[in-house]
Amino acid sequence: MARPAVFLDRDGTVVRDVNYLCSVRRLRLLPGAGRAIRRLNAAGFAVVIATNQSGVARGLLTEADLAEIHAALTRRMSRHGARLDAICYCPHHPQAVLPAYRKRCRCRKPSPGLLVRAARRLDLDLRASFAVGDSTRDIEAGRGAGCRTVLLRPGRAGRRESPPPAGPAPDHVANNLAEAVAWILSQSGTRPWDRASNPHHRKLQRP
Repeated sequence: MARPAVFLDRDGTVVRDVNYLCSVRRLRLLPGAGRAIRRLNAAGFAVVIATNQSGVARGLLTEADLAEIHAALTRRMSRHGARLDAICYCPHHPQAVLPAYRKRCRCRKPSPGLLVRAARRLDLDLRASFAVGDSTRDIEAGRGAGCRTVLLRPGRAGRRESPPPAGPAPDHVANNLAEAVAWILSQSGTRPWDRASNPHHRKLQRP
């Protein structure tokens, strides 16, 4: 049976946005992010980070550097009793400095390619899933994949962007990831993948 998922943007949603995170030394979880993800795990959602990482295309870090950052992020989540089912990223950019990454791809948000690819690999039910991020491109990617969406504020959309008049509006707006997760859980109701049938629930739930 396909599972529902929550697709999370990385920078500004789960970790601090430092304008190109290129080193583990600058990695900082946002307050409450670990507990929020643990709640999703306990409710039976797959949790997938889906993130644009054009810093690779710009030559600011390598994919090996990015793997190191994501390994550290996974370890830090584990310390909070939380689990990431996958981290998917797009390293491309149409004006990349490095020719190997210079392309108009289907994985760079606002295209939904990262979400669709993860759904195929992990057997996820996109129609029962949610996408959360701090930018209108996160909302567009989520809608394009068939998910319900949550926009975080203050984020890129609040600081520098206005949703385009003809563009997709989020299903909900929240101040942080904890609020977004509370809304998602209020919408999900009692389903076959809820706590009673989730084998990870007892392991991840702390007293």
